[in-house]
Amino acid sequence: MAESAGHEDIRKHMGQYYAVFVALLCLTAITVGVSYLKLNRPLAITVAMIIASIKAGLVAAVFMHLISEKKVIYAVLILTAAFFLLVLLLPSFTIFESVAV
Repeated sequence: MAESAGHEDIRKHMGQYYAVFVALLCLTAITVGVSYLKLNRPLAITVAMIIASIKAGLVAAVFMHLISEKKVIYAVLILTAAFFLLVLLLPSFTIFESVAV
């Protein structure tokens, strides 16, 4: 009896796993497609990072079961995302102009 309950629990999650797998395949195809566009480097990196962040969020939410966690986990994830964004924007705050002498 306990064995069948385990199988039903797994079957309940399989739809989510398949959906995330297809989404990851599509996002990977989009990443490859964007790489063929002739975007300038900062825009290409930004687009790639956005796609990678979405993919990481899907993996963390579904495969690591964070989608059903408490609010503290979400607070930590938001803090991490904010710090990551700050690190990405940091070079734009430190632009030095060279003065011709």
